[in-house]
Amino acid sequence: MITFVGAGPGAEDLITVRGQRLLGNADIVIYAGSLVSPALLSWCRTDCAVYNSAEMTLEEVLEVMTKGAREGKEVVRLHTGDPCLYGAIREQMDALEQEHIPYEVCPGVSSFCGAAAALGAEYTLPGVSQSVVITRLAGRTPVPERESVRSFAAHQATMVVFLSTGMLGRLSEELIAGGYAADTPAAVVYKATWPEEKVLRCTVGTLEETAEREHVTKTALIVVGNILEGEYERSKLYDPSFTTGFRKA
Repeated sequence: MITFVGAGPGAEDLITVRGQRLLGNADIVIYAGSLVSPALLSWCRTDCAVYNSAEMTLEEVLEVMTKGAREGKEVVRLHTGDPCLYGAIREQMDALEQEHIPYEVCPGVSSFCGAAAALGAEYTLPGVSQSVVITRLAGRTPVPERESVRSFAAHQATMVVFLSTGMLGRLSEELIAGGYAADTPAAVVYKATWPEEKVLRCTVGTLEETAEREHVTKTALIVVGNILEGEYERSKLYDPSFTTGFRKA
């Protein structure tokens, strides 16, 4: 069996219980070394064969996985956060299906959840925002035009921007062009939940200078929206004047 495992946002104890068990049982682990903390490999057996996919092509990763599976070994493909977000797992799963090799996915805690925890933030505050847009800027890898940061900014929802720390000047321009005011609250969260975590609060207009001042150039998430400060409405969930299926007003 091949299992795609979400490693969590960074801290080694934020992997799921199931993910930890799978690592402990694995004969082969292929981990995303550019983003996954090496500390997670401490859950592996000493005789486990470990590969760093940051140094491999897709074809090389698939060769290791398919060979291991055909030899009856337990193979873990360890991705950062939750593999469903920017994990490039679909192409791996399709290739495995073509080879008739079974696989499953063990979800993980995404870094956007880790960033919210670091900020002490709730992304869906009543009366402020009830939607979260997870996106990134177009760079060396394109983004469909219909999904541009500028078009999403028009909704004024909470926005979490991945893979864009090296383009913060352009990110500010796109957010403002889309409708966010320059003084809209924002934050740069570097390596959320890692020991070296940094939380840099700023505004949409000061994203670039804030990151430059703290020498943050990669491995950070950008959070944008009025959920980061200001007033909000009380939740109806625990309001004594609101009837629910469990409690009468």
